[in-house]
Amino acid sequence: METLIEQVNKKLDEYIEIEYPKTIFEAMKYTLSLKGKRLRPVMCLETTRILGGSIEQALPAACALEMLHVQSLIHDDLPCMDNDDFRRGKPSNHKVFGEAAAVLAGDALITYAIQTIIEKSKGLSSDQLVKIIYEYSKAAGAYGLIGGQIVDIESEKKHFEREEKETLSYIHIHKTAVLFRLAVKLGCIVTDAPEEKELEFDEFALKFGLAFQIYDDIMDEISSFEELGKTTGKDKAAQKLTYTSLYGIEDAKNKCIELIKNGHGIIDKYGSEVFEEILGIVEHRLEARISC
Repeated sequence: METLIEQVNKKLDEYIEIEYPKTIFEAMKYTLSLKGKRLRPVMCLETTRILGGSIEQALPAACALEMLHVQSLIHDDLPCMDNDDFRRGKPSNHKVFGEAAAVLAGDALITYAIQTIIEKSKGLSSDQLVKIIYEYSKAAGAYGLIGGQIVDIESEKKHFEREEKETLSYIHIHKTAVLFRLAVKLGCIVTDAPEEKELEFDEFALKFGLAFQIYDDIMDEISSFEELGKTTGKDKAAQKLTYTSLYGIEDAKNKCIELIKNGHGIIDKYGSEVFEEILGIVEHRLEARISC
């Protein structure tokens, strides 16, 4: 996993150079360069490897995916959204560059990601590139991240167009799981994987994405700033609709463990140390918390 992270970090550094106007490129690169687990691009690359594809061919799409993820973090931290002053243990983008530059940096990352796919992808057919850009655009927009974000915001004001359980599921699928599903989808496109493989990897990514969000909901209540690198307890204070607020911490822990086990049941047959490590990020930390 560390090898894949290093490859992603190297390419991200290459793809975005500081040019004029410096402020926008510095703001884009600031949050993108903060130390992270790079789960989404790593999942894309590992799916590609498992399915017999070229890591090199998948790297531009994987890096574009990380740009999209970082954009969502920059915008999520804004005062008009979750209003968080820290990300990954460092000041949030808007605290360093100001709100206007942070908004524009997020916007720039969305479009620069597409530019990266088109300019840097080698050895992929036009059909593959169109599929990649289509899936990216769908995940980034109203049917994906933006849809999940607006429902999440409205849930703070107890504005529900649907039942609470259905609303929570929508938020988790569209705000969190969507990019994990996109990660494996991109790997499948790069390798021209058959439909049954796409469905299998999509199910795995969905299970992991839901587990990851439930884990995040739990940690927001029981962990510290030092552990998460961001302000904790904000969801409860804002009376946000989360898995823990709806079902309680114990049920949330049990559901998270169940989803991780389901993920193992799907992916373990491939003998992937990378996916085992990714599942373990949630699994082992949660088990350690339960045992305390």
